[in-house]
Amino acid sequence: MPNQFILSWNVNGLKAVMKKGFIQSMEALDPDVICLQETKAQVEDVRTILSLMPQYHFYANSSKLRKGYSGTAILARVKPLNVTYDMGIEEHDQEGRIITAEFEQYYLVTVYVPNSGRGLDRLSYRQKWDTDFRLYIKNLEELKHVIICGDMNVAHKPIDLARPKNNYNKSAGYTQQEIDGLDNLINAGFTDTFRYKYPELENAYSWWSYMFNSRENNVGWRIDYFLISDFLQRNIEDATIHPEVLGSDHCPVGLKIKT
Repeated sequence: MPNQFILSWNVNGLKAVMKKGFIQSMEALDPDVICLQETKAQVEDVRTILSLMPQYHFYANSSKLRKGYSGTAILARVKPLNVTYDMGIEEHDQEGRIITAEFEQYYLVTVYVPNSGRGLDRLSYRQKWDTDFRLYIKNLEELKHVIICGDMNVAHKPIDLARPKNNYNKSAGYTQQEIDGLDNLINAGFTDTFRYKYPELENAYSWWSYMFNSRENNVGWRIDYFLISDFLQRNIEDATIHPEVLGSDHCPVGLKIKT
């Protein structure tokens, strides 16, 4: 079986990251598939920007209500068999948060999970999203194995953020309700690939606040994931985090898998 390298990155604005070495970073890493979140761009803008990377087929989803908000994209060297957008629930399908690409062996889903917001004002909506997203994924899995990647906006365990005690049940991304949502997805038959490979590796983060020199001091959170159908565990070659890649408050995460 050949290996495939899939990369996921919340770019916090595709136009902005293009000015910060995006193409050079992707050429250096040389992934087979690139999944992007928080592109903050409409589909036509993504088309213009990604025309600079003609070696990839590209697919984009954007917010229907607010320009310059949310948005996802997939770039793939091999053209998918089929591509769909959103999860078919109007309440959740307004912000361009999901793209599903069907390949021969699996579905690849890139997702930008809603943040629970300052003051946790969107936490109840987030809980409904988590439930509906899990059901969407399980319906896909009835047909093929699934690889999920993206910004899940939750640190799963205390090891996954620098200051768990200070943030538990106080900060968006580390409330028990959000943790339960990810637990429920994993318990439904999915594997956190990074923790599967590196169960005890500390100080491995994918997002840092822009404040207080957080990245320089590595005061971060691991909130970007590759989750795969448990059956695919045997195919995992490696799970990677790339903090050396700059340009966003997130860094890319990767999965090397036999296909």
